[in-house]
Parts: sequence; C-alpha cells; structure tokens
Amino acid sequence: MTELTYFRLSLCPYCRRAEQYIEELKKENPQYGRIKINMIDENKDRKTAAEYDYWYVPCFYLGGQKLHEGSASKENIKAVLDVALGSAC
Repeated sequence: MTELTYFRLSLCPYCRRAEQYIEELKKENPQYGRIKINMIDENKDRKTAAEYDYWYVPCFYLGGQKLHEGSASKENIKAVLDVALGSAC
C-alpha cells in the first residue's frame, strides 16, 4: 500500500486540527484506517523535511506528489485520504 507522508509541527494548531479530522474521518469510514501515514515532525527530522518542497504545515505528499499544504478543512483532509485510498486499489 502506498503511504502518505505528513509533515507537521508539534505545536502547530493547524496540524492538531488536521489530525483530529483524520481521526474523525477514520471513524466515519474505517477504510481510511488502512492508509499508512508517515508523520514527520519537521523540527525533529529536518533532513527529511529538506528533501520536500513545501512552506507550510500541515503538508501531505503521496509519493512525490504534494496533495495539500497549509491550513486544512475536514473536506481537504478527506480529499487527501480519498486520493491515498484510491492509489491503494
């Protein structure tokens, strides 16, 4: 299965909100629970973060494709998860 790469900061309120949306969406659709999400705190793993082209967190990549960057709504996160789920098929 393809894995999402998720860049975050531990103190970022937008990241915490995105993570709440992920958990809500997993409860609404258990299929989302099949998606592997590699959470990378850019302060703790600067080397990996430097390999990607983004300015804002939360930021989601699937392979080399950026799916979302910056403050997110529940609909934005659902769209990210839908793309990841579709790539797993």
